[in-house]
Amino acid sequence: MGIRIVLVDDHQLIREGMKALLAAQPDMQVVGEAEDGMNAIRVCRDTRPDVVVMDVALPGFNGIEATREIVQASSQTKVLALTMHSKGQFVRQMLKAGAAGYLLKGCDFTEILHAIRTVSANKGYICTHLANSVIFDLIQNPDAGSELDLLTSRERQILQLIAEGKRSKEIADELLVSVKTIETYRTQIMKKLKIDSIAGLTRFALAQGLMIDKE
Repeated sequence: MGIRIVLVDDHQLIREGMKALLAAQPDMQVVGEAEDGMNAIRVCRDTRPDVVVMDVALPGFNGIEATREIVQASSQTKVLALTMHSKGQFVRQMLKAGAAGYLLKGCDFTEILHAIRTVSANKGYICTHLANSVIFDLIQNPDAGSELDLLTSRERQILQLIAEGKRSKEIADELLVSVKTIETYRTQIMKKLKIDSIAGLTRFALAQGLMIDKE
């Protein structure tokens, strides 16, 4: 039985391209796909993959938070980030969330295959273009991102939605809770982070890699 893979990316064209390439590998099988973090969690729960190839920039519930949930639910599932974002805070947050590897979308397909096989064998993998800079960043900034750890997973999710410009009613409808609940969460988030404006929350979310400015 081959390596069971789930593909997570909000661009269908990328998912379709990856599926076509992986289909040619006799030891790999794509068993599911998702366009956002919440659906990724559901698909992984239903299919129990060996490897999840995960983008970082996802709407609503980003790849960092989805990785954290997936890894907590099943230690047998390995997450391999495949993204265009090379900044240290994104790499750090993905690895901290439990990702077994981190790749850039510009890398060769042969490296993607090697990384999938590596993480499925319970080993870590960092893109060759990133390896030295990641090690340097971890040495220089061992405690970076600690403020984000003050928030629960739900608070991080709501922070991302707020930073994406969604209003309390929109967030409440999406998460199936009351507007009052969302406003309570927002107050708690601001208090924990000592931030007193939505603009400040947005800047914090971007700086921490909780959401990604795709512009």
